[in-house]
Amino acid sequence: MRSKGIKTIAENRKARHDYFILETYEAGIELVGTEVKSIRQGGVNLKDAWCSIDHGELFVRGMHISPYEKGNIFNRDPMRVRRLLMHRREINKLFGTVKQDGLSLIPLSLYFKDSRVKVQVGLCKGKKLYDKRDAAAQRDAKREIDRNLKSRNQ
Repeated sequence: MRSKGIKTIAENRKARHDYFILETYEAGIELVGTEVKSIRQGGVNLKDAWCSIDHGELFVRGMHISPYEKGNIFNRDPMRVRRLLMHRREINKLFGTVKQDGLSLIPLSLYFKDSRVKVQVGLCKGKKLYDKRDAAAQRDAKREIDRNLKSRNQ
């Protein structure tokens, strides 16, 4: 019997800090057996990963999957370029948007959906420094308000 549900493996928190996320898409990822075993152990880093579209195919670059300890000769390069699996019309739509508007495709999270590994890809617009400061100020203000409310209720 297969397991049901979604289990998050890794999240790209840096992407949420550096970009405005306009839309999100779900894509499958092409992996080899030892990479899946390493992912199950949590050996994934999405921090500097990004996506590109080459010849009508979507690829993720800069994603690090640690070599599986018991994999010996079957291990692949941890930083290799991996193909993402999406419908052709979705890839073409993304390609047009990225080229026209100067947006970026960034992998936001990696998760198991049932027994398959999926990648959440975000169509993102870069934040300027003042946007990051503004977001930090809002976060601090909200934290302060919550702290005051909590102290009054006790």
